[in-house]
Amino acid sequence: MGKGRLEAFSDGVLAIIITITVLEMRAPEGAGLGDLRSVLPVFMSYVLSFLYLAIYWNNHHHMLQVTRRVNGSILWANLHLLFWLSLVPFVTGWMGENHFATIPTALYGVVLLAAAIAYRILQRAIIIEEGPDSLMGKAIGRDVKGNLSPLIYVVAIASALLSPWIAGALYLLVALIWLVPDRRIERALAAVGDEV
Repeated sequence: MGKGRLEAFSDGVLAIIITITVLEMRAPEGAGLGDLRSVLPVFMSYVLSFLYLAIYWNNHHHMLQVTRRVNGSILWANLHLLFWLSLVPFVTGWMGENHFATIPTALYGVVLLAAAIAYRILQRAIIIEEGPDSLMGKAIGRDVKGNLSPLIYVVAIASALLSPWIAGALYLLVALIWLVPDRRIERALAAVGDEV
């Protein structure tokens, strides 16, 4: 099976998720700049979630660039990832509306952790289908960021019980780690281009 439908479907779902996330934000009651203070936590949670969704979209795009074929396992692994990402608007709104309260902030981390695990499962499904010597297999390598992120999420979830703001800072740290462009797949594609 080709990958075109998978890419188009995933792009559409992520676009809808981003749209739903922004629609969760409400304008403040007043018209003064001071009135924006009341919606600042909602805005901050939106910015963080938009950043995460953009990172997932970008990395998903790169992952599918090196994927040649898709099977049922890959389709289900992709749907698993999209399921967890589809919960981002809910946890974003709950965390922002409750000014980063303990339980909503911890649940936000649980969703991020589950999405990270789902992304890893999707990577593994592609490598199993295409082999460890495939472009994906070679590009992933030791996957320091991929191994470190879930650990930080676990620490952030636990720290949310002590200080939700520490958890929020750790969520931001993971996003910043991934914001630095990951060139592994681009290098793998360039290497193949050099060999041709």
